[in-house]
Amino acid sequence: MKKNIHPDYHPVVFRDKAGGLTFLTRSTITSNETIEYNGQTYPLVDIDISSASHPFWTGNARVLDAEGRVERFRRRYGQSSDATSAPEGAAPQDGTGATA
Repeated sequence: MKKNIHPDYHPVVFRDKAGGLTFLTRSTITSNETIEYNGQTYPLVDIDISSASHPFWTGNARVLDAEGRVERFRRRYGQSSDATSAPEGAAPQDGTGATA
């Protein structure tokens, strides 16, 4: 193995903002924030999601798309006949690829 090519791993505390989980591990990431953890001070890195808050691990699945995306788009922006017609000068498409 080559020497002096590996990054410096040091103890870091990660805190899940959504789930409230705090855990100590080793990482190469640095932070200006610190936290007192088990009587010692460590760098603190806030994360948005971890196993404490991810729906796959918690079993609390969220339904984000109850209605179809196309229907939501049509409802929001409306369905006009101009939007579905071919541009002027374009060949009609009958599914065969032939032009008139």
